[in-house]
Amino acid sequence: MNTSSIRSRRVPTERLTLRIEEVRDEGEAVVFVHGNISSSAFWRPALAGLPDRYRPIALDLRGFGGTDPLPIDATRGLRDHTDDLAALLAALGIDRAHLVGWSMGGGVVLQYLRDHPAAVRSVTLVNPVSPYGFGGTQGKDGVLNSPDGAGSGAGTANPEFVARLAEGDRGEDSPLSPRSVLANCYVNPPWRPEYEEEYVTSMLTTRTGDDHYPGDSTASPAWPGVAPGTRGVLNCLSPLRFRIDDLHVIDPKPPVLWIRGEKDVIVSDTSMFDLAHLGSIGAVPGWDGTPAQPMVTQTRHVLDRYAAEGGTVREVAVPGAGHAVHLERPEEFGAALLELFST
Repeated sequence: MNTSSIRSRRVPTERLTLRIEEVRDEGEAVVFVHGNISSSAFWRPALAGLPDRYRPIALDLRGFGGTDPLPIDATRGLRDHTDDLAALLAALGIDRAHLVGWSMGGGVVLQYLRDHPAAVRSVTLVNPVSPYGFGGTQGKDGVLNSPDGAGSGAGTANPEFVARLAEGDRGEDSPLSPRSVLANCYVNPPWRPEYEEEYVTSMLTTRTGDDHYPGDSTASPAWPGVAPGTRGVLNCLSPLRFRIDDLHVIDPKPPVLWIRGEKDVIVSDTSMFDLAHLGSIGAVPGWDGTPAQPMVTQTRHVLDRYAAEGGTVREVAVPGAGHAVHLERPEEFGAALLELFST
């Protein structure tokens, strides 16, 4: 796909200066929000694929890409990111937009929808984080495994992966290198993306440390012995900080598209990034029987309630696709988007 039409710039706002990638200045705004350990670069094929009637924009969240690396206050959940998004839209003069969020970006979009429903034309969730956060819960209602959020947050990150990320490792000699994680977790192997070098570069823009990725952590008496801190990326995704269980009460209710790859190993009912699931298969020692988080089931539960209260929801499960379904199946992804926009 030809991405030569995409341009980038930094946009000053009342909160910070954000880097965006865009194609044109007119049309219905479609705003793409990337996931954790990535940037707007992962949206380039999607940006280039939209018809002229739309104004596609992809932003870099704080601490990623070329946006100001302001610290992340995890006690606010994802609201540092949603407030940044609101400031960007105000600076660009956009009153209403179609929002597309991938993985953590899906959580950002859900929080924005919860807080600003009248400013949203439609929502597309691409393999989104559960509305009950990442890790540390059980059941479709996202009940905490421990009151302190044990099993979620920065303490669950793999130290070797964090170190390789911080060092700018571009190799593939370890399953914990960024390139290996891209090839084996972001997409469904053996498929490899055409623009792999750009995506590795994008991953390596992630700022590391207590204020960014993964954040700070605390000890816990509950298994697996770690609980979320108050700063950084993984803590803002903890169910202790981020939880949307009342989406069905908003008014108006924009239409929602939920598109996911059936081979996703990151956001899954058996996620290879959930310590409870890893414990159940013997990959983490000392497992005490704590149930894995049913992430997909939880998302479906929240969206079913949204639909029952008058919202429109369409779920598209793509066989054979992994976590980055928009890269692996761009035609199916683009067609689903345009169908949503026309409703």
